[in-house]
Amino acid sequence: MTDTPEKIDYSKTLYLPETEFPMRAGLPQKEPEMAAKWKQMGLYKRLRASAAGREKFVLHDGPPYANGNIHIGHALNKVLKDVITRSFQMRGFDSNYVPGWDCHGLPIEWKIEEKYREKGKDKNEVPVNEFRKECREFAQGWINIQAEEFRRLGIEGDFDNPYTTMAFHSEARIAGELLKIAMSGQLYRGSKPIMWSVVERTALAEAEVEYAEVESDTIWVKFPVVEGAADLKSAAVVIWTTTPWTIPGNRAISYSSKIEYGLYEITEATNDFGPQPGEKLIFAKRLAEDAATKAKVTFKLVRDVTAAELGAITCAHPLADLGYTFAVPMLDGDHVTDDAGTGFVHTAPSHGREDFEAWMANVRALEARGIDTKIPFPVDDAGFYTEDAPGFGPSAEGGAARVLDDNGKKGDANKRVMDALIKANNLFARGRIKHEYPHSWRSKKPVIFRNTPQWFVYMDKTLDDGTTLRTRALSAIDQTRFVPSGGQNRLRAMIEQRPDWVLSRQRAWGVPICVFADAEGNVLKDEKVNARILEAFEKEGADAWFAEGAKDRFLAGEHDGEKWQMVTDILDVWFDSGSTHTFTLEDRPDLKWPADVYLEGSDQHRGWFHSSLLESCATRGRAPYNAVITHGFTMAEDGRKMSKSLGNTVTPQDVMKESGADILRLWVMSTDYAEDQRLGKTIIQTNIDAYRKIRNTIRWMLGTLAHDKGEEIAYADLPELEKLMLHRLAELDQVVRKGYDEFDFKRIVRALSDFANVELSAFYFDIRKDTLYCDAPSSLKRRSALFVIRKLFDCLVLWFAPMMPFTTEEAWLSRDPKAESVHLEQFPTVPADWSNEAVAEKWKGVRAVRRAVTGALEIERKEKRIGSSLEAAPVVHVADPELLKALDGLDFAEICITSDISVVAGEGPAEAFRLDDGTKVAVEPKPAEGTKCARSWKITKDVGSDPDYPEVSARDAQALRELAALN
Repeated sequence: MTDTPEKIDYSKTLYLPETEFPMRAGLPQKEPEMAAKWKQMGLYKRLRASAAGREKFVLHDGPPYANGNIHIGHALNKVLKDVITRSFQMRGFDSNYVPGWDCHGLPIEWKIEEKYREKGKDKNEVPVNEFRKECREFAQGWINIQAEEFRRLGIEGDFDNPYTTMAFHSEARIAGELLKIAMSGQLYRGSKPIMWSVVERTALAEAEVEYAEVESDTIWVKFPVVEGAADLKSAAVVIWTTTPWTIPGNRAISYSSKIEYGLYEITEATNDFGPQPGEKLIFAKRLAEDAATKAKVTFKLVRDVTAAELGAITCAHPLADLGYTFAVPMLDGDHVTDDAGTGFVHTAPSHGREDFEAWMANVRALEARGIDTKIPFPVDDAGFYTEDAPGFGPSAEGGAARVLDDNGKKGDANKRVMDALIKANNLFARGRIKHEYPHSWRSKKPVIFRNTPQWFVYMDKTLDDGTTLRTRALSAIDQTRFVPSGGQNRLRAMIEQRPDWVLSRQRAWGVPICVFADAEGNVLKDEKVNARILEAFEKEGADAWFAEGAKDRFLAGEHDGEKWQMVTDILDVWFDSGSTHTFTLEDRPDLKWPADVYLEGSDQHRGWFHSSLLESCATRGRAPYNAVITHGFTMAEDGRKMSKSLGNTVTPQDVMKESGADILRLWVMSTDYAEDQRLGKTIIQTNIDAYRKIRNTIRWMLGTLAHDKGEEIAYADLPELEKLMLHRLAELDQVVRKGYDEFDFKRIVRALSDFANVELSAFYFDIRKDTLYCDAPSSLKRRSALFVIRKLFDCLVLWFAPMMPFTTEEAWLSRDPKAESVHLEQFPTVPADWSNEAVAEKWKGVRAVRRAVTGALEIERKEKRIGSSLEAAPVVHVADPELLKALDGLDFAEICITSDISVVAGEGPAEAFRLDDGTKVAVEPKPAEGTKCARSWKITKDVGSDPDYPEVSARDAQALRELAALN
């Protein structure tokens, strides 16, 4: 009885991929564990130690507000910052990220007040520093929560030692910056119309205002002419306004010498009240007919009215019977247009910036005419009329009228003013209009323009060096890099047009305007007093200003306490955040000033970029940054704004819980962040799919490298295909580095993803699988492929590391469990000689011919004439001499993954397969001849040529013999 030969399991003789790196990522479970590990190993400190002595790259963190869980905008912002700092860290810089938080201001104050109201307490009955202490504790609680949420996103930075605007040192430095501005004469107390939130009881800056559509009362009002040309004295000038409540504040009428005006007489009237036939009125000629329609009257033009005649007119106030007995002059103003209204602008210097400027520009001329130029205060901080508004103030019948109530709702002011105008027969017409109106971006309620004493920083006062704050800021903008470039024009336009910077807020939680002023608003300038203030703030925080005996403590008996009073307003929180560069960049030895980059949402052109620029220019003459990067806002998948009521909100917490932070980060990297982005389930799934392809590429390389011995192969000894892959790495190295330099992450992701999916998985890996799995241990081709895949792995994982820190860390440690962290590595150095244009050009031709073969075989598969490409041995006809030359010396069957192939010159038969792209290649599909190798599955004629291994080809027999010898 003879023994039956033992059947060989050829699969066990192959170098098949082996890895514990799973196909399913399980990011929601793995990422928190990895983040905890980084925290435990002190990765942040390890990064700092490894970068010691390198050139610094500093991205200064714009502080989020410490009052709630992070939202998708936070996630977008922080991921962008993290990728930038990581990419510079991995390119030879000391790139330290110090997170920060904005802690002062109204939103936190409101939260504490809400708690008081729930308990029936009155904020004003609580000692101010006790109230401030509760605000501080509230902010700290949210800082702790947000810090953990940011870390869950994979953000790496100095979370153990962040900066906060409420730290004692920070408050001292903020106060110090204010005192520098005060000492240089740039701070002043002025009375001018500012935007005022009745709901929040505080002044607002432009940066704190957003615009929303409202429907308002609109009125046309007659101002009787009392002085002027004889035939004009019986006429009235008509103005138009969308804020009837400002009529008590009117002091003048503005016109334009560039507009044509006319005197009109009413010939017919069909209205319920107001103008009647025979009345004479003055309008801009272009707008007269529209006004007549609104009032339901018919006009006839009596004559033209010249600009000189308008300038000589004086009007009576339309509410003169209520006590507005002063003269109303006419002012020529460049701000007047004939686009809408009447061509005349109702000028109330208490209630509008342009009105105020027009009034102030004419003060001397008006005083020379005997006109009282004092600007009234018609509305108080609660939106009620004062006694400066006769007939509507506290002593009026029915009490004071109100513009807005505590909830931001319209009060009775408009109605009472219109009723009074009708009674005085000076309301020409009325209506309703929808228009954009300023709202507080915190309370989302309308604001009013109100004249009130506030503290300002001059924009146009000439400073010691001959500049102004405005010219300094504009010059700094010209010297700053903007990404995208359009941000430069946007910020420049805002600086060119902005009024003086109003610093004061009428709140309790913040850094005080810590100056002493006399009754005229003059500021006490004494460096010894300043030093005492700053020393106290450094030790006790800004609470020292509100402590009992603070005035005596700081004046120290050196100044008259009756003359010099403490200012109790607090600083605009934008001044706080605009000063962060001082106590972060300047004061921390691990950072530097100015920052290389500031990065925030595009709304910060009016916010943090703006206030930082002004503060730094006021105190240091230049911007605190060299570059400004802006990103857009995240919308729902359908393009609408995310809203809880619409149910289309995507939270970073949900995405991380369901898919993982690296998926969210990949979305950030893949999107055009400079524009508004969209996010929803479909987009998340698209990124999950893209992530899986990248992960599977990494997984296959890890499995293949399980058989890698770490052998270095001389470049000259590499096959051309391996040289082509190294050339592509050299090209990608330039793309990646340029992309990170230009903050063009989308370009990097696209380039690396396409490379991984198209050039590696579908081309190089596909071709080399046979060699890698089946070749003998001694095969140079196999060893060369392992060498190149090792380089491919290193490059791809390191290039992706800033973007997908969790996945790349997992892959790096899977490759080398003894490694500390991929994030302690540097980007790979790509040798110059890897760039090989000659090989790249040749392989363009090789791949062109390969595409034709692949196309032909795909049809064969669809028609089920072959099962796999290894069953084919096509004949390839090449009519292009250059393409034919490119195939010289290559194993083209291996490249096309066929068992055999014939390449011949010529056009080929008419029925042969051809691509539609004009490539002069024709393919005749032919079946492979021979026997199928039991190990490699190639069909060859040399199967059984080695009697010791009768089931396999000669190549595989040699591999089996070498493997047997090794065992």
